[in-house]
Amino acid sequence: MSASESLSKQRNDDSFADIWDEINWRGLVQLSTDETELKRLLAGSPITYYCGFDPTAPSLHLGNLVQLLLMRRLQLAGHRPLGLVGGSTGLIGDPKPTAERTLNTKDTVAEWVGYLQAQVSKFLSFEDENAAQLVNNLDWTAPMSAIDFLRDIGKHYRVGTMLKKDAVSARLNSSEGISYTEFSYQILQGLDFLELYRTYGCLLQTGGSDQWGNLTSGTDLIRKAEGATAHAIGTPLITNSDGTKFGKSEGNAIWLDATLTSPYAFYQFWLNTDDADVIDRLKVFTFLSRKEIEEFADAVATEPFKRAAQQRLALDVTTLVHGAEATRAAVAASAALFGQGEISQLDAATLESALREIPNTTTMPGALVTQLLVDTGLTASLGEARRAIAQGGVYLNNAPVESAETALESAQLHNGMAVLRRGKKTLAGVFVE
Repeated sequence: MSASESLSKQRNDDSFADIWDEINWRGLVQLSTDETELKRLLAGSPITYYCGFDPTAPSLHLGNLVQLLLMRRLQLAGHRPLGLVGGSTGLIGDPKPTAERTLNTKDTVAEWVGYLQAQVSKFLSFEDENAAQLVNNLDWTAPMSAIDFLRDIGKHYRVGTMLKKDAVSARLNSSEGISYTEFSYQILQGLDFLELYRTYGCLLQTGGSDQWGNLTSGTDLIRKAEGATAHAIGTPLITNSDGTKFGKSEGNAIWLDATLTSPYAFYQFWLNTDDADVIDRLKVFTFLSRKEIEEFADAVATEPFKRAAQQRLALDVTTLVHGAEATRAAVAASAALFGQGEISQLDAATLESALREIPNTTTMPGALVTQLLVDTGLTASLGEARRAIAQGGVYLNNAPVESAETALESAQLHNGMAVLRRGKKTLAGVFVE
């Protein structure tokens, strides 16, 4: 299903008569400019809005997904989105709280711009009266001279105000300090909003609440340069109920690119959502109605062991990001690995991506299962492996292993791979050379 077809279906399924109340109910507004005026604007004639994404990596991640889905909701309500991928701001990099970014080459950034534009395009419709448009800020910054930038844009900024921005103040108080390059980032983002206001009549920018200083850089610049009012919405940073950053695991992002985070790993990430977080995730990351989400909330409270909310969350978000076919393969792999389906029915690519996400080992044909249990960490010793087999708790491709002398045979392999399981939930992969 194309983005436009999916958007049309969601328009028929849901009412967006009051999109301001809708996005507030979903917990998508932490900071904003004038709430009363935003509510009026969003309930009236279509406005143009934008969100920017910097190509500082070859893919967007789950934090960006919050913005993509907010853009989608606003378009469903009839407003016109501009998806900005920062060919110029990506060359600079938004200041991190702790250290200077490593500057990527111009060729690398240009390549990543293409990747991100393709990802953004999946979530928006480019048809009908409120068709989306992709823009690249390199188009208006590259022709501008340094003198013009300082005279026409820099004159509207006060250094004292710039120093108070959270990202800047954090860096000033660190041992790293901040370069003039990154200090200037907020001016470049302000310029983006001004340019989009002048060219498209853009009145609203969305972004994460940690970007609030950059968002208001644009609204302030439009007020000073044009004497006009523009608006910003800052979404909350999504964290788990225990306070940990959402979408991160030991510093590794959950990417939207299937080559960086496989659809199976992506599906499992959502499937493993804690009960305390799952309803909030359904609000932010799915297009389920309030009634449907309330029903899942009841299910979490009364029958949490069924994990119905997690299953629906994983299904919907994986389908949004990777499509129905990849999601069906991920669901089938999840079922097969845990003994509820035939491993032989899985395609090789899906099985391999699933096994790469769990403990695994590479071996030769004829290896004893007891040794494989140790090599994959499913048991600590050969003695423990023998006991586990004797107790009937070890499975090879979902078939019980009945003897400690069982060896891995070619006939048991599926495209050179096998699944080793101890008990109901502890899995490992075996790759045979």
